[in-house]
Amino acid sequence: MAQPMYHQIADELRGRIEAGELAPGAQLPTELELREKYEASRNTIRDAIKRLTSLGLVETRPGQGTFVVQRIDPFVTTLTGELEAGRAPGESAAYLTEVSDEHRTAKVSAPRVEVQVPSAEIVGRLRVEPTTQVVSRHQERYLDGIPWSLQTSYYPMEFVTTGGALDLLKAEDMKDGVVGYLEEKMGLEQVGYRDWVTARTPDLNEQNFFKIQHDATVFEVFRTGFDQHGTPMRVTVTVFPADRNQFIINVGKVPPPEYNVEA
Repeated sequence: MAQPMYHQIADELRGRIEAGELAPGAQLPTELELREKYEASRNTIRDAIKRLTSLGLVETRPGQGTFVVQRIDPFVTTLTGELEAGRAPGESAAYLTEVSDEHRTAKVSAPRVEVQVPSAEIVGRLRVEPTTQVVSRHQERYLDGIPWSLQTSYYPMEFVTTGGALDLLKAEDMKDGVVGYLEEKMGLEQVGYRDWVTARTPDLNEQNFFKIQHDATVFEVFRTGFDQHGTPMRVTVTVFPADRNQFIINVGKVPPPEYNVEA
């Protein structure tokens, strides 16, 4: 039995994509151009595009057209790990080291610093009063030139007002990271952290930054760091698009991973 026409059209376009004739990021011919080329109906062309979309080969951007999806090599983050010099896996300093170890190129934007009243979710995790102000430090992170994650850390304002940690308000990276700075300045030692991982659809800002669709999936990791007194000293929220991130969680004594993320 002959394949439906939309299958045939999709297969031909798929061949052009796999051959590199339609490169990653390239725009497919318009619906009208495809209808004229294949002498097909609008529904047939749309079904062909849907098939390519389901195969992860193209994406349709409202008001712009249909584009070949850029192939992304996922980055694997180990959420568990030993605390070293106040750093934890997946955070800025550790992130740059992890990426470099994988022979890939990382870039982190300068922090955007704000003083704000936090959301109820941050209030609960940081264990502060609802009207308490916090210092937030937000950064954008890139891998091989591709937007990879968004990270915002929240610290009690009292660290600045009574603790003297004035550098929290500076829009610049700190040599030993914020956690290392707080240990040096205030004697607060981060002795552990808890990760809480959720999945959701992206908001408009995340759609624009990551260049993903409204129905895509992002992972949101809430990391609460605890000091030597068992008190939350910061909450870091990191948003990871599911199409370019994978995670490892180790428990107990395990050997280093041997894996191929493309397998």
